[in-house]
Amino acid sequence: MNDDLVSLLSDLNGVRQSPRWHPEGDALFHSLQVFELARRATKDRILWAAALFHDVGKAVDGPLHDEVGADLLEGLLPDRAVWLVRHHLDLLKDPRGTRWRFRGTSELRDLEQLRRWDLGGRKPNARVVSIDGALAELWGAP
Repeated sequence: MNDDLVSLLSDLNGVRQSPRWHPEGDALFHSLQVFELARRATKDRILWAAALFHDVGKAVDGPLHDEVGADLLEGLLPDRAVWLVRHHLDLLKDPRGTRWRFRGTSELRDLEQLRRWDLGGRKPNARVVSIDGALAELWGAP
């Protein structure tokens, strides 16, 4: 298990988010929920990784967490997962432009799925696995 990835997730523990948009609490609990939603919805482990790590930049810079997170993940995750982290807010910031720019592509389908899971991972009483459990699921045998 990669210690850098464990550290990036651990750094989210206690990172508060706006209760208006994130009633579930801290960024780690949210990220573990998003991972679980992805794990239940697809067998695509790249999407699982993007779901689990999509908010790691929040430990450094909230408003720019998509860019910061992707930069932190370069070389640690597959390029497709890093791209999804970098662009996971595109459908929030510019839904029409994003749908136009990526129309008909697998990238748009991936972004739409990640956005749904991101919105779904906001339950205050959800049950989630630990960081080690999530990483074991992610890197485990299919």
